[in-house]
Amino acid sequence: MTESQTSARLMALQADASRSMNEHTIVPTDLTARAGGVLAPVLVVDLDGTLIRTDMLYETFWAALSNHWLNVAAVLRALPRGRAALKRTLARLGPLDVASLPFNEEVLDYVRRWRDQGGRTALVSATDHRLVERISEHVGLFDDAYGSDGTVNLKGPRKAAFLSARFPGGFVYMGDSGSDYAIWERAKQAVTVDVPGLLRSRVDALAIASEHLTTRGSLVSAFWRALRPHQWLKNTLVFLPLLAAHQFDSVSIGKAVLAFVAYSLVASSVYLLNDLLDLAADRAHPRKRARPFASGALPLAWGTALVPGLLLAGSLVSLLLGPAFLAIMAIYYVLTTVYSFVLKRLLIIDICALAALYTLRIVAGGFATDVYLSVWLLAFSIFFFFSLAAMKRQTELVSSVEEGEGKAYGRGYITGDLPLVTNMAVGSGYVSVLVMALYLNSPAVRQLYFETAPLWGICLVLLFWLSRMVMLAHRGQMQDDPVVFAAQDKVSMLCAGLIFGLAVAGMIM
Repeated sequence: MTESQTSARLMALQADASRSMNEHTIVPTDLTARAGGVLAPVLVVDLDGTLIRTDMLYETFWAALSNHWLNVAAVLRALPRGRAALKRTLARLGPLDVASLPFNEEVLDYVRRWRDQGGRTALVSATDHRLVERISEHVGLFDDAYGSDGTVNLKGPRKAAFLSARFPGGFVYMGDSGSDYAIWERAKQAVTVDVPGLLRSRVDALAIASEHLTTRGSLVSAFWRALRPHQWLKNTLVFLPLLAAHQFDSVSIGKAVLAFVAYSLVASSVYLLNDLLDLAADRAHPRKRARPFASGALPLAWGTALVPGLLLAGSLVSLLLGPAFLAIMAIYYVLTTVYSFVLKRLLIIDICALAALYTLRIVAGGFATDVYLSVWLLAFSIFFFFSLAAMKRQTELVSSVEEGEGKAYGRGYITGDLPLVTNMAVGSGYVSVLVMALYLNSPAVRQLYFETAPLWGICLVLLFWLSRMVMLAHRGQMQDDPVVFAAQDKVSMLCAGLIFGLAVAGMIM
């Protein structure tokens, strides 16, 4: 597009916006406040990364993908038409609750103070105009709102030209990125939000007054939390086949460690993918709303890049353990992806899928270390992890009841299902203990242990632990994930120690 074409398009956009405002009588056509007959500057606020702690391009992309995975085809068709067309397509495909977006309260306070002093404000963004208008109406602090129109991407120099033409009395611009530098060059004053030190120095070098807001915490800390290292505890299940078979040689242990690393990398990729797809559900949840992506503590662009990056790293480590282990990891990733898009919303199937994902870790450990997996171990795992998966849904339903909701958000359960889900958690857990008791009577046990009497104590500890966990979930005293809760619960740690001690006693007595 030539400079003359750009200017013509900007003027057309300006005229369209003016007509739209006149038709809806939102604000007067005099867009710049007058003070003593002199045109006063308008506070122009950017949207992405400034008013909100997120980026609407990525927000709408993941919302569209979460709505239906086939929407990726429409996104690919829109790409050749440019960023403005892509944003309009995503705004149509990704239904978004603008009220749940992570707004920057310090920026909102700044805008309120400006208005309290009699100043005018405008929200201007490269985000699609329809979304910008919706957000402006929700906030209720802006006199004007403009965005990309599906043809012109209102960003950088184009945005600077638009603002200069739209506000002849001048403007104060609040932004957050390097693309805003061209706008600050034409502004009467610059206000930056969470910009890096180098960009701040460039802005300070301009011949205008500048002000800097720092509102974001440590990105490193947010990144680490997004990986969910506490969830890696589940991946220690890859060591279970070694422990069950008493195979403690250095080669096997080394392979198990590699399996743990591979699983942790791939699992973190899955966690990030789930967080990106569950943005709306997480923001509606009393605890999950604090997650890095949902809260805006970590840019969605990071997550979009890290999802394939962690998957690639995990796949490379998996190759070291052979094609069979890599195939198991592929099955795990496919199943978790299908779970994220479809299965987690299906009644009962979601619990079965979670139980299968837990058990798959044990299978992966067996393949990585070349340990034979007994039918006893697999049977115990299926029932035990089905119980934990049902317990996870139980905690979500209890939370929904406490919040006065009629159903678990994003799940296929209503609060009336709570007694049945609780029964599933209890029943399946007790069956897993029964499998353990039957195993203790099998000939295979005497090949591994000198004395089986101490092992019966493991059954008692498991009965106590499962019963207590269900009771705590029933009382609303457990977090969403029983495994994570157990890792932080002193009684659970004591139970784990007792089980280990009883197993050692059976080996040495």
